[in-house]
Amino acid sequence: MMLHVMSQDNGKIDAAQAELFADDYLEEPYWWSAAPLPPAHENTEPASLGGRADVVIIGSGITGLVAALHLARAGCDIAVVDAQRIGEGAARRNAGFVGRTLKRSVEWLAERSGREYAVKVYRELDAALRGVRAFVERERIDCHYQTCGRFIAANSKAHFRALITELEQTRQAVGFDYSVVEKDEVRTEIASDIYHGGAVIPDLGSIHPGLYHAGLVRKALEAGVRLYPLTNVVGVDHSAREKIVRTSRGNIAAPHVIVATNGYTSRDLKWLARRVIPFRGFVVATELLPTETIDKMIPRRRTYLDTRMNIDFIRPAPDSSRILFGGMTGTASPTATPLAGALRDRLVKILPDLRGVRLSRAWTGQCAGTFDFMPHIGVKDGVLFALGYNFAGIPLGTHFGEKLAARILQRGDMSSAFDVEKFPTAPFFNGSPWFVPLAMRYFDWHDDRIARG
Repeated sequence: MMLHVMSQDNGKIDAAQAELFADDYLEEPYWWSAAPLPPAHENTEPASLGGRADVVIIGSGITGLVAALHLARAGCDIAVVDAQRIGEGAARRNAGFVGRTLKRSVEWLAERSGREYAVKVYRELDAALRGVRAFVERERIDCHYQTCGRFIAANSKAHFRALITELEQTRQAVGFDYSVVEKDEVRTEIASDIYHGGAVIPDLGSIHPGLYHAGLVRKALEAGVRLYPLTNVVGVDHSAREKIVRTSRGNIAAPHVIVATNGYTSRDLKWLARRVIPFRGFVVATELLPTETIDKMIPRRRTYLDTRMNIDFIRPAPDSSRILFGGMTGTASPTATPLAGALRDRLVKILPDLRGVRLSRAWTGQCAGTFDFMPHIGVKDGVLFALGYNFAGIPLGTHFGEKLAARILQRGDMSSAFDVEKFPTAPFFNGSPWFVPLAMRYFDWHDDRIARG
């Protein structure tokens, strides 16, 4: 029995909560069951970093490892450093949705930056989506990639009208297909009566993020990439010919440096830390369920989310009979266990037939937004970066990793619609996301206002 009786004060379980948790409950990502983190000594170089490399990559997530793999295969000596264990960050914590999600619509971008730019952005998002599948197939990474489609559920009549308007504008601009689901048809997609219709986007996908990242680690090591976990970067110094990356395990020199830390960007990297807003996402996984229960709850076994800014999202586990649910994004809690009951309540409100279901996992991880709600790739003082994915980490992480490698190698398609000169920040922001809970409450108020018309 893995259930421990603990107190909420230290992020553990109180005895009174025992009915909430399955016997095998753990506060760790569900994905780690199939893709456990290797002990640090199994994927690290000697204690002292030292020396030099052709490229130093800060961050061992999807972006960093995809870039490392391409560069190493081109003959570069690559050192990847990470403040945590390899795979401990968002790469093995996210929900595994693979889409072309952006918080700015085609029309919003067209009104402010021109239609040509808006179309270019969404074309690149589509290329990133398709690139994940092509990459997985090319590398033969067994990670349950599926083109399952996505159902977007409308939280009100007004949300439904806005959703269909936006999807139709996108279809007319770039040709992305969708189908309308009226209110009386919702149960063909999800066993819920709280939504006011929705839409299906048929070509979006899902993946097992743990196995995807584990596959990237394996490929990178085979290509000769050096991995340095538990290595904090405290600064990057510049000289005429190369950079010096200063770390907790010594300094390492390289002509090229990539920062790919997203929600885990250290304040020691001051310029970048002032431009990404870290916030926590929370996910729970149910206990094992009968297959027929999942078939009833989510008969098409798609990925599911709603139309609010502060979304709830649902998906089936790809490798066991469980349902995964995420929500309460941006809540100021360092651990997930204290929120597990509230998360289950939200899940049961959507799927009332799951009343009484117990949870086997709950976890949290750092995401990152930006002040303009746009991802960014670029260069600052000779240091390349890709940050601020705004919930599009798997497709854009894979895509940007390839772009960063191409820019260092100076070959292939190096251009990107997300490579813009302006990467905004806010006055007095130093990387501390103290305002995120307030922003989430504002988004909730804004969504309620839309729902009321």
